[in-house]
Amino acid sequence: MLMPEPDYETITRRDEIIATMHSIVPADCVIFEEDELRAYDCDGLMAYKQLPFIVVLPENTEQVSKILKYCHENGVKIVPRGAGTGLSGGALPLADAITLGLGKFREIIETDYENRCVVTQPGVTNLALTQAVEHEGFYYAPDPSSQIACSIGGNVAENSGGVHCLKYGLTTNNVLGVEMVLMNGDIVRIGGKHLDAPGYDLLGVINGSEGLLGVITEVTVRILQKPETAKAVLLGFDSNEAGGGCVAAIIGAGIIPGGMEMMDTFAIQAAEEFVQAGYPLNVTSLLIVELDGPAAEVEHLIGKVEAIGRQQNVKYMKVSETEEERQRFWSGRKAAFPAVGRLSPDYLCMDGTIPRGQLSYVLTRLGELSEKYGLRVANVFHAGDGNLHPLILFDANEPGELEAAEKFGADILRLCVEVGGVLTGEHGVGVEKRDLMGEMFTEDDMKHQQRVKCAFDPRHLMNPGKVYPTLHRCAELGKMHIHHGQVPFPDIPRF
Repeated sequence: MLMPEPDYETITRRDEIIATMHSIVPADCVIFEEDELRAYDCDGLMAYKQLPFIVVLPENTEQVSKILKYCHENGVKIVPRGAGTGLSGGALPLADAITLGLGKFREIIETDYENRCVVTQPGVTNLALTQAVEHEGFYYAPDPSSQIACSIGGNVAENSGGVHCLKYGLTTNNVLGVEMVLMNGDIVRIGGKHLDAPGYDLLGVINGSEGLLGVITEVTVRILQKPETAKAVLLGFDSNEAGGGCVAAIIGAGIIPGGMEMMDTFAIQAAEEFVQAGYPLNVTSLLIVELDGPAAEVEHLIGKVEAIGRQQNVKYMKVSETEEERQRFWSGRKAAFPAVGRLSPDYLCMDGTIPRGQLSYVLTRLGELSEKYGLRVANVFHAGDGNLHPLILFDANEPGELEAAEKFGADILRLCVEVGGVLTGEHGVGVEKRDLMGEMFTEDDMKHQQRVKCAFDPRHLMNPGKVYPTLHRCAELGKMHIHHGQVPFPDIPRF
């Protein structure tokens, strides 16, 4: 994996840059000793590591603004970092870039129940948002498996989802506004407590931008009232194909569950041993289907789901009888990633999205690819919206296994695109999928995307080396063919 060549002129100015950072933030907020830097040498994608140039931990928006302004004027690169739980290498440090950690932005600024929103700093964890409002009967809907640790700022950067994204949407559907510092130090506010603003959908651009456009210092999110009733149904099947067929049948019946997750044999066994969630161990595929809303509606929908399960030759079926049992069903799914870690020294967590109708076919192909590479794969994913998370098990100490796992993962992502899906669902592109962007986008597509980046960061100092396999200079992207002194489409206003 190639990263941009370090700027050695920047590296020679390290002492000067450290001194400048000390003039902006307190001394203990600048990390430059090698042993201390090692805590920041990777994110959740631990296969790739790089010791940071330096790490700076600002405490407020003004400090972020001063840091970015200095970096913009002096050509110093910036890598924004949240909690470091990302799984695509989006926060992978660079040898000549300041890693800007937002871990000190941990304050919930305002809870506004009347307008059903919360204003928070980006370092607040996902779960902490729900904990802050649950005593009033509210919660924050997006709930990634890492919600106990992942930060809201990171959720916005990667457009994270979670088990309840099927009904309540991803982060982009639950963010109302942001405060963001641009690369030149300007502080801008986009959106707020109101609904959709007129004009360009800049929030849509910022959500999922992976730290390429600016540094988010404040987020306004939507909170929801807890539903009157919520129950979960476990459905076990003899094959992954049967489980996939049940997913398609439930959605085809017009039922939109609060969440619908699927696990295969490896994941079921690992999760059950880890948390004793009450999963059956004699099934190949397990669905968790949650229905929420008014009690009468929930009971009606559970009946329909049970009927669909029987039509799909369900082998095991159980409905949660208490809130504690429902939470226990979900505890196994949310602990699936660490649980699978007990089966193998290492694993790669993939993230691709497919049309739901292709689920059975893709699961069959995953089995074939597993045999091809001689590596086991545990399937854990958001079945309701087709977001796959195959976990490729390998041992990095065995020669060639990491490379085989990477090739296996690349083939999975190519398969997603082949069947009409996309390279990523909620983990971002980062460095993991950067070199596969050409499988999904043409060169012109990527140039248009990079023009947006140029509007925010014309010097390409913000998180370089991520997302795009080839980064064009803004001047190159601005080239225009002029024939006989006449620009194309002369009727279009030029600025």
